[in-house]
Amino acid sequence: MDVQHFERITAFIEARLTPLFDEATGSEHGFAMDDTSRALRALRNAVLEASAVKGLIGKRATADPALRRVIDQSVEHHWDVLRGIARQWEDHGDFVREFKRHAWELDEAFAAPAVTEG
Repeated sequence: MDVQHFERITAFIEARLTPLFDEATGSEHGFAMDDTSRALRALRNAVLEASAVKGLIGKRATADPALRRVIDQSVEHHWDVLRGIARQWEDHGDFVREFKRHAWELDEAFAAPAVTEG
């Protein structure tokens, strides 16, 4: 798992959410006190909080084993949060298979040697 996974999935979700903060939706850019605005803010906050864990990925290599386990669990949990949100748009043209995978599957997929066609 690397930072780019978090950056890609966050960008995908943000691209779906940002237009919903437009005044054309009637929610005053998502900053009013109506339920739609509140839900939009809550969802955006959840995405930003889950994405923030990407800062721990770089510290994993130098962490002691106990801390490394905590980092791994945190990264996996927050990836699952983002994955669950992104899958709401699974039928979108920009949705990529990576967004369906569990954190450990991403590690396996990117650690496996590339198969070349001959």
